[in-house]
Formats: sequence, structure tokens, C-alpha cells
Amino acid sequence: MKLNVVVGEESHPVEVPEDVLTGAGEMFDKMDRDMDRGWQMGRFWVDSPTVEQRCQIVADRLLTALSNDNANMATMMAAYILSRMPNATAVFVATNGEIVETEFERG
Repeated sequence: MKLNVVVGEESHPVEVPEDVLTGAGEMFDKMDRDMDRGWQMGRFWVDSPTVEQRCQIVADRLLTALSNDNANMATMMAAYILSRMPNATAVFVATNGEIVETEFERG
């Protein structure tokens, strides 16, 4: 599967192999448990992030992975988003520090 990550004017297609998508369930569940305790999303604290908010949080990590040229982490973060939002085709990552402004395109 592929997730197109749009950062400003740049597009970064991230290819996620099926075995990564299906094999990382335990890691994704741990990420969910971490977010179950609440999360700081920009200026706002969210006690119980929704699925979309969790994907926005992970998209922020995906942006960091791309900025650091960490392809493995980028693949894992894209895989999380695709596992929780299987119809996502693209993510438009907010770069202004406001995670809540990150948007998803669904196909």
C-alpha cells in the first residue's frame, strides 16, 4: 500500500509493504496504549484521542522521520496510519506546530 505524505508543496509517497502492515500490530497497539493516557496536540491537551487524532499525532512523527531521512520510521508511521485509517490515500501534514490541522484524504 502507498500513503502520499504532503508537506507544504512537496509530496513524499511512502510505500508500505503488506507484511509490515500486518506484522506490526503489537507495536501499533502499544502506541495506542501510550495515547490512551492523553496527548498534547499543539496548544491543546486531548484526554482521549479519537482515531483521527491518533493518526494526526502519528503523522507528526512521520514528518519528523521524513525530516531526519529515517525511511524505516517513516514506513512504520505510514503503516500505523493505514492500519487505523485503511481508506487513507494521503495525509497533508501541518508544519506550523498545530497537529490538529493535519488532514487526510480518503479514497
